[in-house]
Amino acid sequence: MANTASARKRIRQTEKRTQRNRARKARVRTYLRKVELAISGGNEDAAREALQAAQPELHRAATKGVLHRNTVARKLSRLSARVKALGATASA
Repeated sequence: MANTASARKRIRQTEKRTQRNRARKARVRTYLRKVELAISGGNEDAAREALQAAQPELHRAATKGVLHRNTVARKLSRLSARVKALGATASA
């Protein structure tokens, strides 16, 4: 258990930050899940809209330090490639 006032304050700050970061990660996962569902459903328009909604949320997570920026770039790149491929198969 923390003995000093500063250590107790640190514990409180860490708890707040942890809750905030968990909420942000959950929100990101929700947006990613929506994109995945739209891709698996084969609906290109819905997938594109879901991806556009997910992009700022992922970038925000990177800005806040919840996710690494390269992780965000990789996820967005792979998702956009899958959405683009979905459009290519639909038009072919």
